[in-house]
Amino acid sequence: MATKFTASNFLLRVAAAFALVFATYNPLKPYSYYEWAIAPAIFDFSLFTPIQGLLGVMLLIGWVIFLRATARSLSLFGILLAVALIATSIWVMVDQGWVSLDGSGAITWVVLIGLSLVLAVGMSWSHIRRRMTGQLDVDEVDSE
Repeated sequence: MATKFTASNFLLRVAAAFALVFATYNPLKPYSYYEWAIAPAIFDFSLFTPIQGLLGVMLLIGWVIFLRATARSLSLFGILLAVALIATSIWVMVDQGWVSLDGSGAITWVVLIGLSLVLAVGMSWSHIRRRMTGQLDVDEVDSE
C-alpha cells in the first residue's frame, strides 16, 4: 500500500533538490562542485582528483534521477510552463525593485532557487496531481 503524500514529503524533495542544485553550483565561491573541482580542472586537469570524480558521478546520478522524474511527470509543456512561471516571477521581482539587475548575484540566486523548485515539483507532481484530481499516473508495462 502506498503511503500518503504529505507536506513533509514535498519539503523533503525540496530540500533534496536544493542540495543537488546548490552542491553543483552556487555563488558562494568555494562551496560548490563547480568551483571546487571543475573550474580548477579547466586550466590544469592534473588538479582533478579521484574524490572529485567520485563526487561528480554522484552529482550526475542525482541530476539524472531528478531530470528524468521531472521530464516524465511534467512533460515538455509542463516544464515550459514552470520555466515561464519562474521567468515572469523574476520579471515581477525586477519590476518591483526587489531584485536588481546591476549585479548578477541576486539573479543567480533567484534562478537557482527557481530551478530547485521546478525539480522538486517535478519529483512530486504525480503525487500532487493525484491529491488534486484523484487521477493516478502509471507507467504502462506490457507483459507478454
